[in-house]
Amino acid sequence: MKILVIQQKMIGDVLISSIICNNLRKAYPDAQINYLVYEATTPVLEGNPNIDNLILFQEKHRKSKKELLRLALSIRATKYDVVIDAYSKLESWILVGLSGAKKRISYQKIGRTFLYTDNIPFEAFPKTNLGLAIERRLSLVTPLSLNIAIDPYPKLFVKPNEVKQAKAFLAQHAVPRDKKIIMISLLGSEESKTYPLEYMAKLIDKIGKEREVTLLFNYFPKQKKSAKLVYDACSQSTQQKIYFEVFGGDLRSFIGLMNECDAIIGNDGGAINMAKALDKPSFIIFSPWIEKKIWATFEDGKKHNSVHLQDFKPELFVSKSEKELKNDAIALYQYFKPEFIFESLDAFLNYNLNK
Repeated sequence: MKILVIQQKMIGDVLISSIICNNLRKAYPDAQINYLVYEATTPVLEGNPNIDNLILFQEKHRKSKKELLRLALSIRATKYDVVIDAYSKLESWILVGLSGAKKRISYQKIGRTFLYTDNIPFEAFPKTNLGLAIERRLSLVTPLSLNIAIDPYPKLFVKPNEVKQAKAFLAQHAVPRDKKIIMISLLGSEESKTYPLEYMAKLIDKIGKEREVTLLFNYFPKQKKSAKLVYDACSQSTQQKIYFEVFGGDLRSFIGLMNECDAIIGNDGGAINMAKALDKPSFIIFSPWIEKKIWATFEDGKKHNSVHLQDFKPELFVSKSEKELKNDAIALYQYFKPEFIFESLDAFLNYNLNK
């Protein structure tokens, strides 16, 4: 059996959708399972034994109809038995339509159900604490009637040399190992997903003043200026607990470092999803325009918790569309005062740092 899973989105989506591949491998140990993703997201899939081949959706496929057709024909030539489209946008519709696969599965959307043999309802509300992001992905394997216990947890596979390198990096910078290490997800993928830096500094300062911990910032070199603004806004006593130069310069380096940490706190995004895949406790600050019910995965109020402005100021969200909320995200963030978050953050730290 040959199976293709399609998810040409960003890191968090690709990592979460990998649970489809993981469960397919349990059900069909001898199948060929291929995964079509953006090239930039492949680091979160390294070492995953449940994926046989990565098919890369590149910029040329987006810019050139000829290249997109060439990719579609190569997929058709592979003669897949099953195609699972977790992306479900125009580009994947073309690939699926030309795939020739006998079984084609995706979400039910008006106007393109004819492309698929199985159209799965796009659930609006979660039924469990897995969150919609997980539940929706798992719904895509239901037409296959897998005779297995479903595993809903995304996984990252850290290589022994990466563990060794991360430990050596921490030792090189004299990071103490007798204290809990907290990773701060400092910056979102865009401004509309980034908790205001001055507010973030207040949260970090509260942690630094009240807890005997070590703090690491997650940022890329190009974001160093913004990270330094947060660092400079913290008190001197908190700064002494921040190891500012200890950060992952690329995704695999971050994964290695995160594997050595005890928890992650901060903006929703790829860093949070990677931390969860490493089984690390998480505390998420959601952007006003992101739906908590989708991305608050595995939330139990203890190991995994999150806060959203709507929890405190629901009147700001009445009759607002996602597009309107995204356009107003920067202004809405100003209402999301750090003081709203303190109580939940304290409870999270008390539960996860005292183990």
